[in-house]
Amino acid sequence: MKKSIKDYDLKGKKVIIRCDLNVPLKDGIITDDNRIKESLKTIKAVIRKSGKVIILSHLGRVKTLEDKEKNSLKVVAERLSELLKRKVLFIPETRGKKVEAAIKNMKNKDVILLENTRFEDLKGSKESKNDRALGKYWASLGDIFINDAFGTAHRKHASNYGVAKNLPNGVGYLVLKELKFLDKAIKPKKPYVVILGGSKVSDKIGVIDNLVSKADYILIGGAMAFTFLKASGFNVGKSILEKDYLKYAKDVLSKYEDKIVLPIDIVTAKEIDEKTKVNVRFINEIGDNEVGLDIGPRTIKVFKQYLGDAKTIFWNGPMGYFELKPFSKGTKDLLEFISNTEATSIIGGGDTASAAINLGYQDKISHISTGGGASLESLAGNKLPAIEVIDEKE
Repeated sequence: MKKSIKDYDLKGKKVIIRCDLNVPLKDGIITDDNRIKESLKTIKAVIRKSGKVIILSHLGRVKTLEDKEKNSLKVVAERLSELLKRKVLFIPETRGKKVEAAIKNMKNKDVILLENTRFEDLKGSKESKNDRALGKYWASLGDIFINDAFGTAHRKHASNYGVAKNLPNGVGYLVLKELKFLDKAIKPKKPYVVILGGSKVSDKIGVIDNLVSKADYILIGGAMAFTFLKASGFNVGKSILEKDYLKYAKDVLSKYEDKIVLPIDIVTAKEIDEKTKVNVRFINEIGDNEVGLDIGPRTIKVFKQYLGDAKTIFWNGPMGYFELKPFSKGTKDLLEFISNTEATSIIGGGDTASAAINLGYQDKISHISTGGGASLESLAGNKLPAIEVIDEKE
């Protein structure tokens, strides 16, 4: 078992917390602060135990000076201050004398947030490539390192892996919760039903291969369903299709025909638009000029029949183009149905998490992961480097 924040006396200690404050922004305004809220428990624990909080996080991808201008964590510091009801000192630098002076002057219970760790990627991708010197430098700023950024657990970066290699370490409360529910998805109570959607089969191959032997059924919707439908011999019109994975889809369907459940009807349109005319087509009726954009009502009914008896449900990937109302019904109806079952329900981050939160199901699902990529890597049977590096309990 990995060490955690519970294993340390934090009083007077400078505690570096790697949070995942990578929130979506539009015109400089936070549009979803869920990741900030999920980080509060660990931050508050250090404050409550009279430690000194030094937060590291990334925000977006930083490849150009333009990226740097629009991805400052200043707005996150302001929102974090509001949620903590205490001042969060934002240092608009990732290293240097200002950073060191601010940390030297910290008092117990103070909170500092450094600038976006990926600003270091502008000079040779030092953060993303786990530059040893950078990891060592950040570690030199604190006494203890707590990794509470599950969303980057599958990445070997300087701000998670690199710092952990150079300090006494542990995981925070968010990561503890994520690992607990991941274990329920990997060692599930049965019947176990997996729902996979989203756009790409290629993103889900590892999950399919690893879970198909554990799951009783895998329900496939979203755009990735069209690769499987095409492999089954159906015309999919102009729907998203991964031609390079048709053979893989055909092999999976052949080997596990009793476990893979595909849509029987589809909501289609000729263009992706809020006001476009929509049609419901059986899978053998999709026209050459049509795009499949959601699962149909008969498929929703079939999927509910499989989900009704489940004791564990894992879901990654929406059932359609849920951002537009005409194509949100599949995702919304399944969320509503699952929220009223007694199953342990786990949503594996990403767009499905956004849908669940935006559609009002945040408190009705057992667990909504903050890390889609990390969840998929773990469920594909792969190790998470930023977790593996954490010290084991003796």
